[in-house]
Amino acid sequence: MGPAGGAMRPGRFFGVYLLYCLNPRHRGRVYVGFTVNPARRVQQHNGGRRKGGAWRTSGRGPWEMVLIVHGFPSSVAALRFEWAWQHPQASRRLAHVAPRLRSEGAFAFHLRVLAHMLRAPPWARLPLTLRWLRADFRQELCPPPPPHVPLAFGPLSPRVLASNRRTNLFADTEPQPAQDAEAPCTLCARVLQDEEGPLCCPHPGCSLRAHMICLAQEFLQEEPGQLLPLEGQCPG
Repeated sequence: MGPAGGAMRPGRFFGVYLLYCLNPRHRGRVYVGFTVNPARRVQQHNGGRRKGGAWRTSGRGPWEMVLIVHGFPSSVAALRFEWAWQHPQASRRLAHVAPRLRSEGAFAFHLRVLAHMLRAPPWARLPLTLRWLRADFRQELCPPPPPHVPLAFGPLSPRVLASNRRTNLFADTEPQPAQDAEAPCTLCARVLQDEEGPLCCPHPGCSLRAHMICLAQEFLQEEPGQLLPLEGQCPG
């Protein structure tokens, strides 16, 4: 389901990234961090502590930001993800993840941890995106990300950085007239006054218009123990 009109509200960008060290003396080292500006953050790491980089990366560059997970609803959610990725052995959510093997490189280990994090609550139901900034570093995750977590490639565009993760999944459908926002909700019959516009069905001929919360409650009838729906059948 997508918002009528396909508009995206501006919001903050929160990402958790993985750095890879290209310095021959320290090659293979990795670093996990949080950022609201990936391009600026990697410059800080390569500039050392005087430029705002972390002490663990200072003097060991150059560093390359090879992947980033973004789409977190808040900085707190992203920082908790960062901490768990940095300290999987201390996170109760990752107690099932085996410790790093003696023959396992740091990069491979962090990818293994990430794969399990994307499948573990509470992160498994967040609208995250896994973006490979360097395609030559890409590896298949095992287990693979959930179906609703897309893979992206290349640097982040200004639009992604300036927008929150509430993406219009059906951007190719025809925009709906503005007056649709004043029509009644198909599910609760109350007037649609959602600031972001009503959610509408992309299928031709379906007249469903609904509040986000109404449609979420409809989808969660089959998952009563959850707060965020991942998918659902149009009730229209």
